Amino acid sequence: MIWNPLIGKYGSCIMAALLFAGTLQAQAKSFLLQFRHRVGTAPLVKDSVYANSFAEPFSVHSFKYYISHIQALDAAGKKLEALSGKVFLVDQSDTASTRISLAALPAGTVSVRFLLGVDSTYNTAGVLTGTLDPLNGMFWTWNSGYIMAKLEGRSPASKAPGNYYTYHVGGYKPGQQTARWITLPVNNRQTLYVAANVLKWFNGKHDIMIAAQPVCHAPGSLAVLLADNYAEMFSVINEP
Repeated sequence: MIWNPLIGKYGSCIMAALLFAGTLQAQAKSFLLQFRHRVGTAPLVKDSVYANSFAEPFSVHSFKYYISHIQALDAAGKKLEALSGKVFLVDQSDTASTRISLAALPAGTVSVRFLLGVDSTYNTAGVLTGTLDPLNGMFWTWNSGYIMAKLEGRSPASKAPGNYYTYHVGGYKPGQQTARWITLPVNNRQTLYVAANVLKWFNGKHDIMIAAQPVCHAPGSLAVLLADNYAEMFSVINEP
């Protein structure tokens, strides 16, 4: 066979173009969950001062939560497909963690559902690795399990030392469950921008004032109330 440098040159170009086109096609078929942290409609900025509906000034130093069991649902609310079996830790201080890339949505998908938190399987499995590593600061003990979501900062309304408020919400045993299912409409989008509004921690389903309840560090009634509240913090937004 006689080597033709033009064939080699253009063949390489064609191959590169095909690979690039394949990459673009794969990207076009992917589905992205993009979380945007908000205080009302304002972007959440670490240690900036805001006010809740009770006129209590507060700042946020740390905001984290687990996302798991992401599913695609049809118009009847039936699960079409599990989009991921992974557990994701969304962390305000880690921008990359707020982007969750998933496989393409199956035909007929109307909404997505995910668990805010982790299920009892993980809570009773002992020490794990990756996003479930205790070094991430989201694990209590084998008896108490994982913290599903965490919100901490400072407020002059808090009578705790240093004016801190710390909501470490967890619990998986009967009567103490704090994981919550969240369902959001997709509207044929390849990227779903989801706002997580921290104000809902204080006045979602229940009214929780920092002055009255500045600390939650264990499973129990307050943790359940906070979980009911943070279940309402997610909404789909049109703009990034």
